[in-house]
Amino acid sequence: TDRRAVEALCEALTGSGKPLLVTSGTPGPEAEQAATEQTAPPTGSLAAGRFLTEELAMSFVDLGVRVSVIRLPRSVHGEADKHGFVPHMIAVAREKGFSAYVDGGGKRWCAVHQLDAARLYRLVVEQAPAGARVHAVGDGAIPARELAEVIGRHLDVPVKSIPATEAIDHFGFLGAILSMDHAVSSAATRERFGWEPAQPGLLADLAKGHYFA
Repeated sequence: TDRRAVEALCEALTGSGKPLLVTSGTPGPEAEQAATEQTAPPTGSLAAGRFLTEELAMSFVDLGVRVSVIRLPRSVHGEADKHGFVPHMIAVAREKGFSAYVDGGGKRWCAVHQLDAARLYRLVVEQAPAGARVHAVGDGAIPARELAEVIGRHLDVPVKSIPATEAIDHFGFLGAILSMDHAVSSAATRERFGWEPAQPGLLADLAKGHYFA
C-alpha cells in the first residue's frame, strides 16, 4: 500500500522538478561498521518493504522528480512517543517483572529526538538535491544493555540477560529486532545540512521520566 501511494505521488510529479521527501528506515551495519547514508538498502531484511519503496522512489529522479529519502532510526523518541519500540519494551518489562536485554547486551540501538528529526525534515525539503539519502540519527550506537538498565531502574525491576532463542517469546515481534545489531552513522547528513541534534538523547530522555508516567 505504501509503495503504491509513493508511486502515485511520483507519477503526478514526473517532469515537475518539485520535491518529494519519502520516509524510510535506517539499514543495519555492514561487517560491524555503522551503516552510512551510502549503505545500500537491505531488500532481503525484515524491513524489506520500506526499502523497496525507497528504491522505487529513487527511480523517479531520472524522470524529473526531486526525490530525497530520510531514514529514521529504530526510536524517534519524545513525549509524544506512545506506541514506538521503547514503550513496547517498557510494557514488556512491567508485564514480565524484569527488564531484559539479549545475550550480552552489546547489540547497538539508534535513536533521534522527535524535534531534532522534525528540524531535519525541513532542512531536507528546502535544500536536498535529487537522489539524496539522509540519516536522521542522533544516537547511533546505544548498547542494548544500557537501554534495559535505564528501564529497569525507573520501573524498579531487575535487569536480566535472555538468550536470543528466547527473544521472540519474551518481546514478541520486537525480539527479532532486538537480536540484531543496528549501529548507524549520520556524519554525512550533519556535514551536508549543518544539522546537529540539540535535544536530549534517548537515555537522557528516558531519565526525565515521562515514558514511565
